[in-house]
Amino acid sequence: MPASSLRLDPDFRRLWAGQTASQLGEQAALVVLPLIAVLTLGARPDQVGALRAVGQAPLLLLPLLVGAWVDRWRTRTVMVLADLGRAVALTGAFVAAHLGGLEMPALLAVAFAVGSLSVFFDVAYQASMVRLFRRDQLARANSAIEGSRSGAQIAGPALAGALASSSVGIIATALFFVLSFLSMVRIRPDEPTPARRPHRILRQIGEGVRFVAADAALRTVCLASAAFQFSFAATMTAYLLFLPRDLHLSGATTGLVLAATGPGALVGSLLAARLPARWGYGPVLVGAAAIGDGALLIVPTLHSAATATVPSLVAANLVFGAFGQLVNVTVMVVRQALTPNEMQGRVAATITFAGMGTAPLGSVLGGLLATQWGLRTSLAVTAAGMLLSPLLMALSPLARLGRDLG
Repeated sequence: MPASSLRLDPDFRRLWAGQTASQLGEQAALVVLPLIAVLTLGARPDQVGALRAVGQAPLLLLPLLVGAWVDRWRTRTVMVLADLGRAVALTGAFVAAHLGGLEMPALLAVAFAVGSLSVFFDVAYQASMVRLFRRDQLARANSAIEGSRSGAQIAGPALAGALASSSVGIIATALFFVLSFLSMVRIRPDEPTPARRPHRILRQIGEGVRFVAADAALRTVCLASAAFQFSFAATMTAYLLFLPRDLHLSGATTGLVLAATGPGALVGSLLAARLPARWGYGPVLVGAAAIGDGALLIVPTLHSAATATVPSLVAANLVFGAFGQLVNVTVMVVRQALTPNEMQGRVAATITFAGMGTAPLGSVLGGLLATQWGLRTSLAVTAAGMLLSPLLMALSPLARLGRDLG
């Protein structure tokens, strides 16, 4: 289909709407579960770190298997089942909370279930893009969908922050996954079913790993992503405790501050459709990562009594959201353009495994550092660690990618 007709295509609209609703649920769940642990269950820093690590553990345990599995199934089937499963898991948590039986073990189980199903959905969604659109349409399609994802980053954390003190926040999050399911299930099932080779799954996983390892640009994406996700997970563990406890922000204000990444991310999505074509993919990746990651260094310098604290937090998150989203979309286009269609799921999963797989380790470290060093010091150290990602990209062939990916 022509690039200009993307928004008019019914299946694209359904994918777009479903991805938006799914991201609303995913973004809300990332905030509402830790905040319920902090505000309702009185969780300690190490418990919050453990909760976040359990929710992120599927990123370490599942991506390679999921990538090979997705390459053998219709992506629509995977996405609708993942939506349904996440809705069921959160509804179960709501029922437990309503009956007064929601404790940390149950919250840990829900976090793991939601995290596991999110791996299935995210890998399938990324693979679906190249099955639905031509490669010259990927930048526009990714920019459009990532723009609405930015909106989810505004509404998801804000809703989670406002409702985190009650079980209503859990069921509201579940409803987003129901909406995504209802949209995705209406996508026409004309996507060809990939060939299934049940006895070759380990070989298929190995093919994806070897393909990424052999490509200098994709290999660097893995390393830079691993450095960023490890440090970012540690930072967020301290950050979610720092806002209510050191800066004494309410749940609603905490949600507002975190939601500020959304408007910035919307700007970043729009820039991603233009800047790489003008300046080149490599320079955009390195520059955007350095500016976005560096913006969070302002957070540990703030104090609760200062009138500029909340505006400064909002500004830092706006910058982080804008340039972080510019990196995310640009990396996705690079990965999709350099990967054959039949390996999209496995390559996306390999990069997810190498990058996001470090997140649970970072979350645990963030909780331990917050306990031993205090929230402010641990936040400063972990935020500084995020700058290793643009440094790795700057020193690699990825930095030299031009305006044409071929």
